[in-house]
Amino acid sequence: MQNQPVPAEPAADCRLCPRLADFLDEQRNAHPDWHNAPVPSFGPSSARLLVVGLAPGLQGANRTGRPFTGDWAGDLLYGTIDKFGFSRGTFDARPDDGLELVDCMITNAVRCLPPQNKPVGAEIRTCNQHLVQRISELPKLKVILALGRIAHDATLMALGAKRSAHTFGHGARHDISDLTLFDSYHCSRYNTNTGRLTPEMFEAVFTQIRALLKP
Repeated sequence: MQNQPVPAEPAADCRLCPRLADFLDEQRNAHPDWHNAPVPSFGPSSARLLVVGLAPGLQGANRTGRPFTGDWAGDLLYGTIDKFGFSRGTFDARPDDGLELVDCMITNAVRCLPPQNKPVGAEIRTCNQHLVQRISELPKLKVILALGRIAHDATLMALGAKRSAHTFGHGARHDISDLTLFDSYHCSRYNTNTGRLTPEMFEAVFTQIRALLKP
């Protein structure tokens, strides 16, 4: 019997990473009305742009069940996505707000909430199989935007590309086979509060992306 292909989206009861699974068990006990499970990707399979984040946030995606929904990082990301024509409808930080992504999908390098928002290497490697499959199931994919170094490294791993040949840097562009990888600092509250990432800096990356992906 042939092995079944790894799914692009992990099962809701995935326990491949014991530390993350145990942490989600704790969250289910503390917040039984939250999502508290691997967070699936959001967006159409026809997307030419894939945005890769780090992992679900405690008060954001782990609570709501939709990537970057319910926390500050999502406010900046979805606002910028809308400004550049990659969404339809109104973002209201709720998974039932009716927002649709256009030509864009959002996912995470690690699909489960990690303690202190810091996945370890083994967890990133384990979840990378889902990122590999997610990428392979986007037939029109042209551009990947990595939010932060961990997302950058995870994307390189999924694409089989060498880190030494593709150094992370805000606004950096990497041509890998028939895909283009762009880097941005993560749109976290910490990065924006400290000025490491400004809305103008974030929009500058999307300007490059939109130039490649003309409507």
